[in-house]
Amino acid sequence: MLGAIAGDVIGSIHEFIGTKRSNFELFHPQSRFTDDTVLAVAVADCLLNGFDYVDTFHEYFHNYPDAGYGLRFLDWASTGNREPYNSWGNGAAMRVPAVAYASASIEGVCAEAERSAAVTHNHPEGVRGAQATAVAIFLARTGAGRHEIRDRIEDMFGYDLRRRLDDIRPTYEFDESCQGTVPPAIIAFLESTDYEDAVRKAVSLGGDADTLACITGAIAEPFYGGVPEPIAKTVLNLLDDRLRDVTLRFCTRYGISTDTGS
Repeated sequence: MLGAIAGDVIGSIHEFIGTKRSNFELFHPQSRFTDDTVLAVAVADCLLNGFDYVDTFHEYFHNYPDAGYGLRFLDWASTGNREPYNSWGNGAAMRVPAVAYASASIEGVCAEAERSAAVTHNHPEGVRGAQATAVAIFLARTGAGRHEIRDRIEDMFGYDLRRRLDDIRPTYEFDESCQGTVPPAIIAFLESTDYEDAVRKAVSLGGDADTLACITGAIAEPFYGGVPEPIAKTVLNLLDDRLRDVTLRFCTRYGISTDTGS
């Protein structure tokens, strides 16, 4: 959960500048949380309290109207629309991490990931991206190895995870689709050596950097045993009181470490 938020914050300043390297400054004075964090926390709030997804997404949007939402979500939320808009965008995948902790089985993860996605992203690719992300996180937190995660995601969702980042990076461009974001984000995790390296690799693709790093960071967090203390502390300090409180309560409920040494 915190791994997704940290990825979002780290990737935030790289979103539209096409960064193609991994040796960048981790945090910048303009680093901030974006819609990825806002909606990921909104999903966690729903799972903590049994809230309705539509009502909660609308509420969080009105509390954080300038977080950088996609145009279709912006129109949906600002007009109070309650019907899905058949999106295949990566918003379904970036907001799903909490589902992987609140469900006890892969079947439960897939069902809840679809529920969280389909209120807006009811296109099959939107649902598939959310489910694949949530299952990858679930497998990482339940002790699966790198190859098992790769093979299960390929078998269940049909993504090709055998490509190398070095082959993807040169021609990869900004892509807001689930099908163009989730596979490279998972590959960035698969090629990583630790949490920070995973996020750096995701950003280095030069695409929708905050969402790539959010998804990659969400998988890397449980796989590597948490978010490193300096990163976790910095990111928690960048959240406002509400987002921080929901995040910490969710992590406490589901046994996710947030030890920042403070």
